[in-house]
Amino acid sequence: MVSAQIPIRRKRGPGFMLALATVGFALNFWAWALLSPLGPLFRQTGSLGSLSESDVALLVAVPVVVGSVGRIGVGALTDRYGGRVMFPLISAVTIVPILFLSFVALSSYVLILVGGFVLGIAGTSFAVGVPFVNAWFPPEQRGFAVGLFGAGMGGTAISALTTVQLYTNLGHHAPFLITAALLAVYAVVAWFMLRDAPGRVVPTTSFTTRLAANLRLPITWQASVLYGASFGGYVAFSVYLPAYLKTAHHLAAADAANRMAGFVVVAVVLRPVGGWLSDRIGAVRVLASSFAVVVVCAAVVSPAPPLHVIGTFAFLAMAAALGAGSGATFALVAQVTDPARVGGVTGIVGAAGGLAGFVPPLVMGYIYGRTDSYAIGLWLLSATAALTLVLTLTVVRRSAAAAQETAAGRSVEATSET
Repeated sequence: MVSAQIPIRRKRGPGFMLALATVGFALNFWAWALLSPLGPLFRQTGSLGSLSESDVALLVAVPVVVGSVGRIGVGALTDRYGGRVMFPLISAVTIVPILFLSFVALSSYVLILVGGFVLGIAGTSFAVGVPFVNAWFPPEQRGFAVGLFGAGMGGTAISALTTVQLYTNLGHHAPFLITAALLAVYAVVAWFMLRDAPGRVVPTTSFTTRLAANLRLPITWQASVLYGASFGGYVAFSVYLPAYLKTAHHLAAADAANRMAGFVVVAVVLRPVGGWLSDRIGAVRVLASSFAVVVVCAAVVSPAPPLHVIGTFAFLAMAAALGAGSGATFALVAQVTDPARVGGVTGIVGAAGGLAGFVPPLVMGYIYGRTDSYAIGLWLLSATAALTLVLTLTVVRRSAAAAQETAAGRSVEATSET
């Protein structure tokens, strides 16, 4: 009887919870990115009327901003109720806007904006998964674990590879119905299989009190800037790259979506690598290296060099840097934040990253509409990465060192007491 119970306990351990949470994150991000590959297609076919570049940028950016702002509240709710409740809840609620888009909104630009607004709920799943996974692992493994969970952002790659193909070959409802069905299955599985980590601390103070306390933490605003530059850059490219490639390099919608998927895959693979390296050599070194790469690569692609050599290499290198930087940011958060506050801090930092991803597509569309060039927007990205690099090497380095000294002092006190 005892031996029969051991495999079950192992199956429901940290590794299983990490895998199940990552699957849920990927599915929700797949849903979150459904409109991104379709934006250029809507403009090309004229099915929504005559759309400008700015119209397409707004269409694909609306879910991003909602999913970003919503992370603040969802992160706080996760601290209170746990991922075991919030993951299936977010997944189930996301089905509603997907079905609305499929059966009501596809013939109206305004209704798609409304559906995309509510679809942003799917993007809040990130603020559920980080504190959930963080609580299951010891401090020395949290960078890799949270980074591996973050690889679920590859759901955007699934969307890029499948949405246009399903929409054109199997019917306009296909990508929406498939995503809704998978989310429904996941919501049921997560409700019965997910478990919060043993010993999870439930906060007793109010949401506003916790939010104010988290906003006062130095790591909150520092990580918000870091994540805004790294994940914000990733989100901006993942939602806007198809439109950019179609306009600047005259690619077909399907080809542009496939290339965007390659960008996403590289970023996804490097995110857990960034967390793993942060556990071993420190998050600050990983972050500094990542932003240095972005500075150079954004400058290289600003004049729109040919994709077959220089352009492709620069974009993929930038994807790798943004992915590693995103993983390193939350490795830093996990290492220096009280576990009971990780959800709240994650919500704020995640909101900053998502909001940072909302702005560039609008800026790029605006700039292109007036200059017929994306160069200024890419130079702005390079300058932003350079400023973030300086912040990393100064303020963030000092904060990380102070947190390590504090943790070491607590460890010594605990050892002397025992």
